[in-house]
Amino acid sequence: MSTPPPEKSRPELQIAVIGAGKATPEEYKRAYETGKNLAGKGVLLCGGLGGVMEAACRGARENGGTTIGIISGTGNGNAYLDVVIRTGLGHARNVLVVQSADAVIAVGGSYGTLSEIAVALKLEIPVFGIKTWDIPGVISCTSPEDAVIRAVGAARRSPLYNTRQAGSGSS
Repeated sequence: MSTPPPEKSRPELQIAVIGAGKATPEEYKRAYETGKNLAGKGVLLCGGLGGVMEAACRGARENGGTTIGIISGTGNGNAYLDVVIRTGLGHARNVLVVQSADAVIAVGGSYGTLSEIAVALKLEIPVFGIKTWDIPGVISCTSPEDAVIRAVGAARRSPLYNTRQAGSGSS
């Protein structure tokens, strides 16, 4: 007599936090607070380097969250990563960061951030912004707390999250 397989649990939400690799002090603080507020609500995905990415990871890790960095090169990324995915893809890794997310939070940012926002909007992944690019499709948020609440809510409603199953091979 075989035992039935264990019941599948729903995977954790995957929220990408994007922004400049060289953050201003204000951006660093906002990103840290974003990561802190995201801890325990989902996995934080990012490009894994410094600036906004490091600050968000630090905020999440210091508050019990899980962080994943999808690195553009072959290094180890910032000190606050739980998982490092070394791609060697340069800026092309921006697509992987966003495509792996159920929702995106943009904190400040420059052209690399803009490229990630564009990919997310093209893929219909919701983007929530904190003092970032003011373009159609980016939902402006008043604070890191506001952005996390909105991103987590949107991610829970997303078709991608609601159809994703481990081992299914489909997106």
